[in-house]
Amino acid sequence: MTAAPSAFDPKRLDVISAPHYERGGYPFRDWAWVRKHDPVHWVEHPDYEPFWAITKHADIIELSKQPQRFQNEPRLAVFSNKIPLPPEATIRHLINMDPPDHGAYRNVAAKRFTPRAVLGWAEKVERLTSEVLDAAAAKGQGDFVADISAPITIAVIAEMLGVPKSDRGLLFRWTNEVIAPEDPEFQAAGDAESTLEKARIELFQYFDAMSRDRRARPQDDIVSVVANGKIGGSGLPPVELLSYYLLLVVAGNETTRNAMTGGMLAFLENPGEWEKLRRDPALLDPAIEEIVRWISPVIQFCRTPNEDYRLRDKTIRAGQNCCLFYPSANRDEDVFPDGDVFRIDRSPNHHIGFGVGEHVCLGAHLARLELRVAFRALRERLEHAELAGPVERARSSFVGGIKRAPMRWTIR
Repeated sequence: MTAAPSAFDPKRLDVISAPHYERGGYPFRDWAWVRKHDPVHWVEHPDYEPFWAITKHADIIELSKQPQRFQNEPRLAVFSNKIPLPPEATIRHLINMDPPDHGAYRNVAAKRFTPRAVLGWAEKVERLTSEVLDAAAAKGQGDFVADISAPITIAVIAEMLGVPKSDRGLLFRWTNEVIAPEDPEFQAAGDAESTLEKARIELFQYFDAMSRDRRARPQDDIVSVVANGKIGGSGLPPVELLSYYLLLVVAGNETTRNAMTGGMLAFLENPGEWEKLRRDPALLDPAIEEIVRWISPVIQFCRTPNEDYRLRDKTIRAGQNCCLFYPSANRDEDVFPDGDVFRIDRSPNHHIGFGVGEHVCLGAHLARLELRVAFRALRERLEHAELAGPVERARSSFVGGIKRAPMRWTIR
């Protein structure tokens, strides 16, 4: 999935620049070199504030399981200096909170994402997926993102939130603009900073109005749960309330959409694995785990120590940022000796595609459900699929966004 040069030159190492990801996909060869030669690697880049690149599976787990020592604030992830991030006064949600706030706020909606609660959505997800595949079948060709993966994931999160069908397009646009504001295609406001701010304000205004309605007339949806949620006996403050919706919209759409698209591309590149799945339905669940490992849709988050810390042969100073590269960890030779092979019967599969520790993805069970339903339906209905043009990726080193995956297909 990576268009890498024929000869690798360590002097041109680049694990972070968004245009590099857009052009060639994930820099797996760069990560492999770093894991072997300098797994705790200091990075200085003209467009980014310096950071430690943490590339090994064990190291990411070690840092992630010490939330009192390695904090999410003040740097959520490594973003370009060209995109000034909004101050905490304007955006604050689960993934940039630390204990004890993180646990309290997570519990506001956590019951909606338990395995049992998510299982109750299975029938609806199956119906939505069937509707999307019916429409795609009638076309015979198109873009897997626009015609299949995006409509499924947007429909699911929209129904869970209580957003009407007519407004699903807004969720799609806001998600793209928040995740990849550096991508010229998404810069409706003219530049990255303005695009990000405009999307945030529009989303906040939309869900502020929706929250007011749900306080007066609660419904069986997540907006009602959050709008009427309590922290220490009081309702969520305005910034935290609206940021909660921002996180749910983006995380509930972008990551699952890219895992679904990337999984389909992985099967096209590895037709033998698709035949395995067609012959043996028992491989569906391990296939979903392998897709998450293989794609690792969230590329990186940061942790910042509040005291000096020794990791391998390096001393990370208090206040220095550590960037945790999950796709690198999910190809770590110490855990996955054949990690560069897509194998749906992989067992064990100790990937950390949903993160690890207290910040493990709140929606992991929902993502698994959506992926399981989609690939079970495709396994039963997809008779043929092939690429019909180049795959286009978003200009982002935060989430592995796939903008377009043109295909021809035959779906029963």
